[in-house]
Amino acid sequence: MWKEPESSPRPLLLDSPAVDLDLQTSVRGEHSILSLRGEIDVYTAPLLRQAILDLIEQDRLNVVVDMSEVDFLDSTGLGVLVEGLKRVRTRDGSFSIVATQDKILKIFDITGLNKAFPIHASVNEATGQPAPQPAEAAEA
Repeated sequence: MWKEPESSPRPLLLDSPAVDLDLQTSVRGEHSILSLRGEIDVYTAPLLRQAILDLIEQDRLNVVVDMSEVDFLDSTGLGVLVEGLKRVRTRDGSFSIVATQDKILKIFDITGLNKAFPIHASVNEATGQPAPQPAEAAEA
């Protein structure tokens, strides 16, 4: 019978999860942009939740969550987004998602949340700002 060597400790993932989510907040006009990079899961969702709550406390009620660089989204993350949507809408605000990756868009489609959230292809589209023009077109 095989026995694991006692000298190799087993990592306990629940005791020390790696937080793999970068979150940055910026402002464009009346919109607060939460730019996310990495994974939104049971371990990182509390960071996103707190960021949304902080914006609401500051009366920043037009929220755009930029998920264009999100690699993974689980049900906990979806729950945080739905909670944010509800909180902002009860205060007459707006809550939009920017998503470009098929795997993330598919999650919204499968769950039917694509009907609850305005989903945009870019932050400019979500904020109603025109897309930046290439330098060549601006000179013509």
